[in-house]
Amino acid sequence: MPLDYPIHRRTLPNGLRVVVSPDHTVPNVTVNLWVGVGSRHEQAGRTGFAHLFEHLMFQGSRGVRSGEHFEALMAEGGRLNATTWFDRTNYFETVPTGALELALWLEADRHGHLLDAVTQENLDNQRDVVKEEKRQRYDNQPYGNALIDVYAAVFPEGHPYHHPTIGSMEDLDAASVEDVHEFFRLHYAPDNTVVTLCGDVGAEAGFALVERHFGALDARAAERRPALPQLEPLTEPVRVERREQVPNDRLHVAFRLPVDETDELLAATVALDCLGGLSSSRLVRRMVRREQSAVGAHATAWGFVDGVSLGFVVIDVAPGADPAALETALVEELERLAAEGPTAEELEASVAQSERAWLSALASQEERADMLSRNALLHDDPAVVNHHLDRVRAVTAEDVVAATRRWLRPESRAVVAYLVADAAGEEAVA
Repeated sequence: MPLDYPIHRRTLPNGLRVVVSPDHTVPNVTVNLWVGVGSRHEQAGRTGFAHLFEHLMFQGSRGVRSGEHFEALMAEGGRLNATTWFDRTNYFETVPTGALELALWLEADRHGHLLDAVTQENLDNQRDVVKEEKRQRYDNQPYGNALIDVYAAVFPEGHPYHHPTIGSMEDLDAASVEDVHEFFRLHYAPDNTVVTLCGDVGAEAGFALVERHFGALDARAAERRPALPQLEPLTEPVRVERREQVPNDRLHVAFRLPVDETDELLAATVALDCLGGLSSSRLVRRMVRREQSAVGAHATAWGFVDGVSLGFVVIDVAPGADPAALETALVEELERLAAEGPTAEELEASVAQSERAWLSALASQEERADMLSRNALLHDDPAVVNHHLDRVRAVTAEDVVAATRRWLRPESRAVVAYLVADAAGEEAVA
């Protein structure tokens, strides 16, 4: 049976896209905003700005002092946060129904009038916060920089996805207050934003509240460039090797994939499920259970919109096992999947896992709001939440074979190997 979550959408005169999905089962509302600016919108020498603004947006605005956004909503029983990614920055809060208008007023004040509070002092303070975050999440974590290496290996220099969302600390150090103000003016505008209300609010009431608080903001976003053409698979393997103090050898084997919300990406995702995305997948059965040459193996696909997506396999090598042998085994499984295709049982398991994950996410009001915003901003279709699973169920074995042969060829892999440093503390090499 098709999903039928109620979805109402409207675009205000200033370009703000508004989505309302009423759900009166509990007396609260999730306010979820997706702004069309992520690390892929940054320019060389100006990386890390999108993530910096995730922090600056809580430092006060025209009518709100620093920290008051958190304080005011938490005092009402709300919870809130923000995240940054390649394709967007998003801000969200879930509040009791009676605090909805307060949440919208706070959001409108910072999305429209943040720069009143972006001073040199605030900029310096949040630069230090970002640096500490980088130390904790990347530099001082085992394998902490592995995905940064993956992005750089898979996507060419200058490509929007080549650099990570954390950005360059040197770029942030070099940024002036005016540089930061200009970035906000280019990207933070109603005509580059989606506001989703999900929960205990009617459609018309929700639209009226959003227009009351956001309607006066000026449309001013810089013109969005068209998405880049589809990036073709790598023509030959790429290899990066690091020797560090890590618990065990780990292989990251990555591939360029088709862009998000395409049938080919769905088929490639099923192929990765067959390899390592399921508890019964081929790599798990072979490496972890039968050969015991790995202590873990998993695979996943991330959908992006700017000309390419990313798929990768991660293999944690068992003590004493040879990483090269595991890479050879992965190549063999890729070739076998391309030649024979998935079994009926593998297709069924992949669909079941997709259904379980999708329905579990939609059961959460907060995740449902996020999915509505995502698909409204990136695909102009919030109703994807209702029909995505129909497309997943339509993927055939022939589709999986075709996607494997085109996108998951062994020669198209990028391997980032993190290997245990020797006792002398051998330096990392690339």
